[in-house]
Amino acid sequence: MDSATDAFHAVAVVRFHDSQLRERDWPVMTRGPALGGPAAAVWEWVAANHRYNGLLWQEENRARRLDVAPEDIVDGQRLIDRYDQKRLDAIEAIDEALLAGLHGVARETGARLSSETAGAMIDRLSVLALKIHHMRLQARRADAEPEHVQACTHKLERLRAQRRDLATCLDLLLREARVGAAYFKVYRQVRMAS
Repeated sequence: MDSATDAFHAVAVVRFHDSQLRERDWPVMTRGPALGGPAAAVWEWVAANHRYNGLLWQEENRARRLDVAPEDIVDGQRLIDRYDQKRLDAIEAIDEALLAGLHGVARETGARLSSETAGAMIDRLSVLALKIHHMRLQARRADAEPEHVQACTHKLERLRAQRRDLATCLDLLLREARVGAAYFKVYRQVRMAS
């Protein structure tokens, strides 16, 4: 079987997320991996998801500032809502692309339902990449107190361990899904109107 899930592994996702963070004009511009075939659609949505997480991060930082006018905060909240919806749409598209690659897999009797989808795990890996990137910057600050650097270094190690564990869980889910031992579903996110 040659599907999107066959060539898709967490280590590649982690490397992609980290590589995007090194781009000077990211998240405004995104350069996805140049792939063809079944994996192209998955990677297109992985890139979109990571981009919207980056834009959310930037806009949420702006919204926390105390030196901006209230109307700018309102505009920022609208952007946050828009980026968050696009992030959710990308998670669902990742899941749909991965599930399309699993279309012919027969589910084993007693196959486990994963409470978290592969797309949700990829989204969490994206957020962890952002946290690791920013915590690393704090841990390397030459102008910070040694206690701050030490605390950030410890937090950085915990974040890296969390990302390794999550990447292992993503690969396990996909590996089990390829043989019908596990599955996940796409649940459409519904925003509640206020």
